[in-house]
Amino acid sequence: MDVSVISFYIFALVAVVASIGVVGQRSPMYSVMLLITSFGALAGLYILLDAPFSAVTQIIIYAGAIMVLFLFVVMLLNASREEPAFGLAATLGPRGLKIGAVLSVLIGIEIVWALSHVGLSWFSQDAAAASVSSVAVIGNTLFTRHAFAFEATSILILVAMVGAVVLARKEH
Repeated sequence: MDVSVISFYIFALVAVVASIGVVGQRSPMYSVMLLITSFGALAGLYILLDAPFSAVTQIIIYAGAIMVLFLFVVMLLNASREEPAFGLAATLGPRGLKIGAVLSVLIGIEIVWALSHVGLSWFSQDAAAASVSSVAVIGNTLFTRHAFAFEATSILILVAMVGAVVLARKEH
């Protein structure tokens, strides 16, 4: 067997087992660490696909920045174990449900607006996208053609951080 085939099976097995562990863990800290392991295995698969830029961005963006954010939120919430919930209303309270409903409606409006302005051509792969090999071309495309998706993602992460702080806040 070729070394790349063996490497593929090892990385794929690590990714699958770690991903199942993320869902199956009761401790959020172990889930976060297993998710980082899964992201590392995916970066290895990208390297095998001869996509080093994707592998590096996988490590820097996901395993680095976003997972640090997840660890920060887990430690901020001080959640040592998953507690059984007795209903969403009991967990969030009436004010939390109203805020969640408003945010859900706002995200729905944003998605409808984005799809009406971008259209389905955004999902089709053109010849220029298939032949992207330069980091400069990727950056130019990300911040011009896909600027809305980039900014919407940053707003979504910011809302998640604010939500974690609101949930962790102690009422006096």
